[in-house]
Amino acid sequence: MGLRKVALACEVCGSRNYTITENPNRTERLEVKKFCKHCGKHTLHKETR
Repeated sequence: MGLRKVALACEVCGSRNYTITENPNRTERLEVKKFCKHCGKHTLHKETR
């Protein structure tokens, strides 16, 4: 069984800017502030499956 990849999507424009490998021990959706190249600023990015 391999680790699944999940995307981090920008909350403002919805673009998937980052991909991370899923942590099976983490149940809640990850939320991080990262730079969105489409918005040109730091926005909240949420985990998408």
